[in-house]
Amino acid sequence: MEQVYQVKLDTFEGPLDLLLHLINHYEIDIYDIPVAQITEQYMNYIHAMQHLELNIASEYLVMAATLLAIKSQMLLPKQEIEEVDEEYMEDPREELMQRLIEYRKFKDAAETFKEKEIEAHQTFTRAPVIFDNLNIEKTVVQGDISIYDMLGAFGKMLERKKWKEPLDTRIQKAEIPIEQRMEEVLNIVKRSNRNGVTFDELFTQRTKSHIVVTFMAILELMKVNQVTCKQTKHLDTLYVYYAGDEI
Repeated sequence: MEQVYQVKLDTFEGPLDLLLHLINHYEIDIYDIPVAQITEQYMNYIHAMQHLELNIASEYLVMAATLLAIKSQMLLPKQEIEEVDEEYMEDPREELMQRLIEYRKFKDAAETFKEKEIEAHQTFTRAPVIFDNLNIEKTVVQGDISIYDMLGAFGKMLERKKWKEPLDTRIQKAEIPIEQRMEEVLNIVKRSNRNGVTFDELFTQRTKSHIVVTFMAILELMKVNQVTCKQTKHLDTLYVYYAGDEI
């Protein structure tokens, strides 16, 4: 029986989270959203998810339809209506803007509470102790790279390597286990001598199974603190570094 290789991620928080990421990433004024630009970028992320066969929730597709509807509405010529003040003309972006502002408030509040919870867990008391020959282990810093940054880098890699055309509609099985690909990626990154390798360099084959498994292997290695991904600035090349202990 034919089996479809599907990838599921729990990292996504919803379409409003993706939109807010794009607004922050491209330094867009939330009170004056360029709908054409934000719709194009949003659809690029949706296409990247579909290419990876991610299990996209229907709410992402509903938001895509909403953005396209707003874009179409704004492209229509404005009718001249007598005795109507332009100040009171309805902006088709208004409802979306208010939803994003409310979402940002709750997201910021959640981050604040999360920081306070972390601080509370790190607070404890004990009797004075003299620590001799204390060994302090290095803490791995993952940086500000999010799943959306990874998807953005993935989409640009496809564009640069001209892999946008469908490679296969279905994958009957993964050609290599994800554990094996994780080991291969880790060895490549280790050989970089902490100089890091570019995100593109890890995608060495054109088959869709290789592309999907490599992307998931990088995410899993980040999750277990074996590699870290960094960008010097927004929209710049994404580098993958070895973050484990030297052997």
